[in-house]
Amino acid sequence: LTLSLLCPWDGGTCPCRVSSVLNRDAKQFGKKHMFDASEETCWNSDQGTCQWVTLDFPRTVKVSQLHIQFQGGFSSRLCTLEGCRAGEELVKISALYPEDTNAMQISFATLQAGFQVEETVLDKLKVTFENSTDFFGRIVVYHLGVLGER
Repeated sequence: LTLSLLCPWDGGTCPCRVSSVLNRDAKQFGKKHMFDASEETCWNSDQGTCQWVTLDFPRTVKVSQLHIQFQGGFSSRLCTLEGCRAGEELVKISALYPEDTNAMQISFATLQAGFQVEETVLDKLKVTFENSTDFFGRIVVYHLGVLGER
């Protein structure tokens, strides 16, 4: 079993949407910064509850791992993962409970370390940040990676 990086897709990015961008400044805080492998850039949401990221894959994938790196103090206590096949409604896959830390956190399809993700075949993935550690509900993500099989 060889896992490949599903997002970004082939060195680019997969179509991605986010709930908000701090001060609508996409150049400095936009979604693309979650996938650029730079420690200097990040996606920074605006304030408000339940920030989210959706990923639309170019073709059906089997998701096995989720890698996420927050800025401590701007992380989520609860992340809900939802997914679906093309043309279907999103369904809940799992709930994750990340730590409020700057460290890279990795989820596995089987509970080996970190938090658990159900291995799921899908075309769309939504990560909802339900409970921000920031008083104003802001989320800061330096890295978001999705691994699995194409």
